[in-house]
Amino acid sequence: MKRISSLQSQFQSAILTLGDEFDDKIVATERVGVKQRIGIYADAYRLRLIECLQDSYGALYTLLGDDEFDRLCRSYIDTHTPYHYSVRWYGDRLAEFLGATAPYREHPYLAELAEFEWKLMEAFDERDVSPVTVEDMATIPPDQWPHLTFGLHPSLRHLELAWNVAAMRSAADEDRDPPAPERSDQPVPWIIWRQQLRQFYRSLADDESWMLDQTQSGDNFAALCEGLCKWKGESEVAIHAAGLLKQWITDGLITRIGT
Repeated sequence: MKRISSLQSQFQSAILTLGDEFDDKIVATERVGVKQRIGIYADAYRLRLIECLQDSYGALYTLLGDDEFDRLCRSYIDTHTPYHYSVRWYGDRLAEFLGATAPYREHPYLAELAEFEWKLMEAFDERDVSPVTVEDMATIPPDQWPHLTFGLHPSLRHLELAWNVAAMRSAADEDRDPPAPERSDQPVPWIIWRQQLRQFYRSLADDESWMLDQTQSGDNFAALCEGLCKWKGESEVAIHAAGLLKQWITDGLITRIGT
């Protein structure tokens, strides 16, 4: 077993580094030499990882085009060896790589687009939990409302976007040409989530973004209303908060109502 393990390690190293440590273990023929034979495996390894990255980053691929995306992937592969047993999760550090590596770091929308697309994939693969319904909400006695807390769907991702990367992703999903990169004056809050087997995303107003953060932190309905007074008058804040909760329930974002 030790002999097999050593051979496997040497073979893996040869594929990753294209070194010569495994050359003496390969039998050449008149038609195919040693380097060509190991090169076949090395190319197949990289092409499979490039295919995985293209599946995860469809909008980035569309934006960059075949050749530039291929160069990006090969550069990433050379510096990021897969560590998870499933290639599904290969590419989780691509946004960080784009933000730190020339020439991609000169175009910050690339890193943001990669982050957005990775979170879409995370949301799709998250565990499923049954959401509550509007009917469930309607059965709650009025005197319990101030004490209510709300659990959110595990697929929910909350982020801020400075660029129009959501529009880039929408264009890729619809086989349209991506829009030109455009930066907002201020970062805009967005959420990503899954409902059934579909991914959704939308932007948020500042008050809804704040309320979502506080809901995740465990604030009850009374505390949420108190904080929303920054945006709404006292006479309308409870109705406004309840309206946001109803929207979240319709979107399948709330999975628990408790006290």
